[in-house]
Amino acid sequence: MRLTGVSPESGWTGLSVRTTLPNASTRPGLRLPGRVTLRAGPHDVPVRQLRLGLVSQVEPDDPGAPRRLVQFHQVTIAGAFVVPAGRRRAVDFAVPLPWETPVTIFGGVPLMSLRMGLRTEASLDVDLDQGALVPIFVHPLPTQQHVLAALDALGFSMRQAGLVDGRLPGVEQGLPLHQRLGWWVAPLYAGPITELEVIFVANAAGLEVLLWADRRLSLAGVTHQSISRFRVWHAGADRVDWVAVVDGWLRYAIDRHAAEAAHADWSARITKSAHVSRPPDQPVHPGYGLGGTAGGAGIGGGGGGGDGT
Repeated sequence: MRLTGVSPESGWTGLSVRTTLPNASTRPGLRLPGRVTLRAGPHDVPVRQLRLGLVSQVEPDDPGAPRRLVQFHQVTIAGAFVVPAGRRRAVDFAVPLPWETPVTIFGGVPLMSLRMGLRTEASLDVDLDQGALVPIFVHPLPTQQHVLAALDALGFSMRQAGLVDGRLPGVEQGLPLHQRLGWWVAPLYAGPITELEVIFVANAAGLEVLLWADRRLSLAGVTHQSISRFRVWHAGADRVDWVAVVDGWLRYAIDRHAAEAAHADWSARITKSAHVSRPPDQPVHPGYGLGGTAGGAGIGGGGGGGDGT
């Protein structure tokens, strides 16, 4: 698929900017190739800098404030040059995407209303930036794909997907935002929690998964939240029973959530699972790299250690 973004011509420079992507589908950590073509009008146009940025709608910290369009990552692909009058200048690029780039596609389907674009900015002078915006589609990493598929197999239904402004406390991040995926809880796990949010923080070695559990009693106005963290390696992910691993994560998180809840009468422990024939692996204490060696007995390279925050 070839997608193109074209800017309107500047009134006094006559410059137009066109961005073309041979394939707009990508994944975090990959390079996104493409070409920017600039065409000048009747006069030479000096360009100070050519930049590319990732843009998406982000929810602010204040729940009552509206979403806003944010450019959360930017790369310079060319320095100063001149586009001669009536001529074109092409700049090829292969921009590496951050490992923490939010996912917008799962199973070939967009995640709710989540959209992302690649913005091209041609800086002409201090007061004028001109560019084009072209959509891109970010598919999950294999480890993210496995976790999402396991939640689906366990009966969870996605209810929302969005980007939240700000960093997570105690989590090493490179981007100024994070993605939250909200799920309706599967019947097997209902009772101890009513809502689940999943947050991915990836790097080149592996993936940190945060499970944000919430038990909300709407009539009484009571709520209790807890966060559990798990770490997995990218290497060996295809050899893991991910349904069993994620089920173990969920029961660990729910049991911890229930133990910390202020009202024991509306929290209960999960003691059995209908989806696996053995108990979950014991969490592995944090070590080096992402914070722990992967898995326990029988899991190989993919299951991770859990800790609470």
